[in-house]
Amino acid sequence: MPKQLPAAAIKTRFFSYRFIVLVALLLVLALLSVVTFNRIATHVPDVTFTTITGQKIALKALLGKPVIVTFWATDCPGCIKEIPLLIDLYSQYHQQGLEIIAVAMHYDPPNHVIAMTQDQQLPYPVALDLTGEHAHAFGDVQLIPSTFLITPDGLIALKKIGVLDPAEIKTLIEPFTLG
Repeated sequence: MPKQLPAAAIKTRFFSYRFIVLVALLLVLALLSVVTFNRIATHVPDVTFTTITGQKIALKALLGKPVIVTFWATDCPGCIKEIPLLIDLYSQYHQQGLEIIAVAMHYDPPNHVIAMTQDQQLPYPVALDLTGEHAHAFGDVQLIPSTFLITPDGLIALKKIGVLDPAEIKTLIEPFTLG
């Protein structure tokens, strides 16, 4: 006949299993939060950019279109590496509604930004964030490149810190383009 465990041992085992299940659940939740960290769904800030040509672009005026807002600097190797991809995205998807706004960080000298914009022949608007207000509005951007994909209904669908992955960003943009 099997030996019966005392009630205290059964109670201890029961609480041990509950503890293990609770820890496992917390680990799963932590993993999900890390995996979805780059995909957020918050509304865009109410900002108006001033480009290097003096044009004013209100982000809210671009509702109905997918928009990429990328924070960068002329002395950032990852930002410079990303420029050909952004030019390609703009060339490929602008006719279908995509807008791109490159926002130079507040510490980047405007003459450097203008020179690089001309040297790289950037086809999309480049804005100056002279006071850091735009970086602050987008969650205190400090690491660059930082790129935000905004859906046509005005939600931030992606926040990416670091160089964009071409396949990933194209997959995310395509459902929002008009073509």
